Amino acid sequence: MTTLTPQRGIGIWAMSLVAAGFGLLTIKEGGTILFGDQAARDAAGNYMPSVVWFNFLAGFAYLAAAVGLVRQRAWAARLALGIAATTGMMFLYFSLLAFSGIPYELRTVAAMTLRTTLWAGIAWVTSHQAVRGERTG
Repeated sequence: MTTLTPQRGIGIWAMSLVAAGFGLLTIKEGGTILFGDQAARDAAGNYMPSVVWFNFLAGFAYLAAAVGLVRQRAWAARLALGIAATTGMMFLYFSLLAFSGIPYELRTVAAMTLRTTLWAGIAWVTSHQAVRGERTG
């Protein structure tokens, strides 16, 4: 088994909790829009179904990454990078649609900015840990 570092620090625990909490909230919110009643969809406003589906499914990847982070598995750094990259690509796709005139919610801009920034940060921190402390154990 490959791990990130020999000991779990407070930073790893904090990142894991943030990732897990973010994943659970993302699944809940996306699920409410996708599988809820018409009132839930109306409350979401001008949402883009492809973005909601992406974020909903990504929530499960967030949970997997959280488990990998807390267990300090090297694959968690690669998963975090994959999440950051695909979220960035979805944000670009969303932006292109928004600039083309498709109605959108401003809160989606804020949420996608937060998601992309959060996962880029987690990927950066964990990739640097993997370079410094990857070991077999």
